[in-house]
Amino acid sequence: MARIGLVAHDDKKDEMVAWAEANHQHLSQHELWGTGTTGGRVMAATGLAVSLLKSGPLGGDQQLGAMIAEGRLDVLIFFIDPLSAQPHDVDVKALTRLATLYDVLCAFNKPTADAVLAVV
Repeated sequence: MARIGLVAHDDKKDEMVAWAEANHQHLSQHELWGTGTTGGRVMAATGLAVSLLKSGPLGGDQQLGAMIAEGRLDVLIFFIDPLSAQPHDVDVKALTRLATLYDVLCAFNKPTADAVLAVV
């Protein structure tokens, strides 16, 4: 069982929910963590158990980063909107830096999320 973090920028939340619905059976075999809004939407749409952290801009991205630094997260699925500036871009950069530093398996869009899910 993998410990998977789920987060999505606002313009990618619908895509994350659709991806989670399509992968419900596989995701149900793992321990899921999500930032407040993303995780809540995934949980509501799929019925999957998602442990909720704070919303991304309120510290949820940093909470996921701390989990990575502590070795408590195996996979990060983060649907990023590369064309929209985010008010908490520094937190997003820190999260992706930590995931890279600690060799956490990452996906930043649907095709890579599909590939990552196929190996966990």
